[in-house]
Amino acid sequence: MSVLYKEENRLNDVQQYEIVVKMLQERGVMLEDMAQITLDLQIKYLPALSFDLCLEHVKRVVMKREVQNAVLTGLELDILAEKGLLSEPLSSMLLNDYGLYGIDEILALAIVNVYGSIGFTNFGFVDKTKPGIIGKLDEAGKKPGVCNTFLDDIVGAIAAAAASSIAHRFAT
Repeated sequence: MSVLYKEENRLNDVQQYEIVVKMLQERGVMLEDMAQITLDLQIKYLPALSFDLCLEHVKRVVMKREVQNAVLTGLELDILAEKGLLSEPLSSMLLNDYGLYGIDEILALAIVNVYGSIGFTNFGFVDKTKPGIIGKLDEAGKKPGVCNTFLDDIVGAIAAAAASSIAHRFAT
């Protein structure tokens, strides 16, 4: 039975943050995975940049309500596809990460949009090169019954947004 969404049922940002982090972990993604990509994106511009600062910025990104909403939506679609609960042709498009689908990238762009044009360019780079956990998720998503269509782009977007947040903070 569905419960209608009412304002009094709304979780606060910290509660929803914890749900998002748990969902990412259940899908094999740790915040530290995204922090590593963030560090790799920014270290050439800020040689003294620490992993801990990158992790702090990843956490800040995930704390944002619009990011949480995008993550929840994308992960739910991946999960529903895996369970066979989506109708055709959407089910096949997600399970096969159909190249011309593009909605996964659009959802990811909603995350990086918070950080301006540098967020877009950072995301484009990680989407193309698939560093770290992003490449692993992309490969795992090619296995039968596994859908990471949204997850790999969400992870890339969070890392790109965190890198952009750092760039904004330390711009000279």
